[in-house]
Amino acid sequence: MLIHIHPDNPQERLIRQVVEVLRNGGIVVYPTDTIYGLGCDIHQHKAVEKICALKNVSPQKAQLSFVCYDLSDLSQYAKQLNTSVYRSLKQYLPGPYTFILEASKQVPKILKTKKDTVGIRIPDNNIARAIVKELGNPILSASLPGEDVEEYTDPEIIHDRFEKRVDIVIDGGVGGMVPSTIIDFTTGAGELVRAGAGEWES
Repeated sequence: MLIHIHPDNPQERLIRQVVEVLRNGGIVVYPTDTIYGLGCDIHQHKAVEKICALKNVSPQKAQLSFVCYDLSDLSQYAKQLNTSVYRSLKQYLPGPYTFILEASKQVPKILKTKKDTVGIRIPDNNIARAIVKELGNPILSASLPGEDVEEYTDPEIIHDRFEKRVDIVIDGGVGGMVPSTIIDFTTGAGELVRAGAGEWES
């Protein structure tokens, strides 16, 4: 199913429809401030496993992260953040960044890495954040499988390719081609893991 949601003023009725699908263990393709992503409710383990199967990777190796609504939401899923880390997050978020932080007990085991860390995003995208706010907890953030990044900017092409494998494709406008910048804060200072859409000065 392809749903058109307004990128600036997401329609509440449609956001509720997406959230209902997520609560029932469904998978959606949704826009972020970078590339379109695969998403599900982080507490629906079977849905997480389905996304990993779509990407042909095990959950532990899938580099899964998730989308929070704001910094207070984020702080539930990361262990105590020191002042300088919190300042950095406040400076760069919402934005095209994934921050790797030490995972708190709130993070489902299936989403923790072996090092007990988690990747967290707060994208500068009204649709993604409206979904998370309505759902009441984060959604999974995973890139679409395959290498056809150019084609993944067009929601209709994404729908043609994935309609049988996901429950909803959200059309929130043309997507980007560059993924988020990944910064690892588990060692103290922010370490650049992947240069992406967000500029970073360590």
